[in-house]
Amino acid sequence: MRVAIFGATGFVGNYLVRALLDKGDELSVLVRPGSEPKLAQADRCRVTQGDIGSTAAIRSVLDGCDAVIYNIGLLKEFPRRGITFDEAHFTGVKRVIEAAQSIGVKRFVLMSANGVKQPGTPYQETKFRAEQMLRGTDLDWTIFQPSVIFGDSGGTQEFSHQLYSELVKPPVPAVAFPGVEMSPVFIDDVVDAFVNALTDPAAVGQTYALGGPEILSWKQMVERVATAAGRDKWFVTMPLALMKTGATFFDWLPFFPATRDQLTMLEEGNTADPSVVESLIGRPAAAFDGENLAYLQAPSAS
Repeated sequence: MRVAIFGATGFVGNYLVRALLDKGDELSVLVRPGSEPKLAQADRCRVTQGDIGSTAAIRSVLDGCDAVIYNIGLLKEFPRRGITFDEAHFTGVKRVIEAAQSIGVKRFVLMSANGVKQPGTPYQETKFRAEQMLRGTDLDWTIFQPSVIFGDSGGTQEFSHQLYSELVKPPVPAVAFPGVEMSPVFIDDVVDAFVNALTDPAAVGQTYALGGPEILSWKQMVERVATAAGRDKWFVTMPLALMKTGATFFDWLPFFPATRDQLTMLEEGNTADPSVVESLIGRPAAAFDGENLAYLQAPSAS
């Protein structure tokens, strides 16, 4: 199978590239100029340089493909630089859908997120609108809505590295947000769900919320990251309402750790039934524990 991937150079994207190549698929990917070094096994992929704003580049990526994976996503937008949730999560999806329909690529897998809704934060609303648009097409679509994804990202800021660098490593107490619960899901489980669904007719027309085997509090997650990294940590409790007040005034600063919208989504929680991912991958979901967080002991996490 030849698979087009939009969003191949990030944390999840690189895992997808390696897994699909290992399976024997041929890959066609879109890479922004200057981001080529971020692409895993670039020499084995058909690479088109460009961005999601170029219809010509999109069509070039899709040409000759049997399926498409849309995996572009932002955690924070920078409107002055033209980096927005609307462009990445909705308008980009719209362009790829239209090009896929025009070219005749029927299989479409969309990376969304758990808890998307309308009304909601701009992050949630743009992903929700993309889901609704895809469901309204005649494409053979599948939508994935993972909880927070963890795994070895080579030191870049995925979830566990972010908890380590912002809460565990600094020589100050870590913040515990009461009432926050999540179902962290392992990167290998998410990627295997994508790979298996691509060729599974039963996955067409389905939306899957992906979560790990445990519902963990914010404090439990930070404690497990600290233990995995060999650090002792003590905590101070801070209501999210207080943190959101600070974010109202300072989240425009590049160094502020979270936006008000991100804190709003934390407050809502992010959990999912582990049986969903387990049914897709045919094995128990991996836990957010010392064994699967062992990569935090590497020098890149110190």
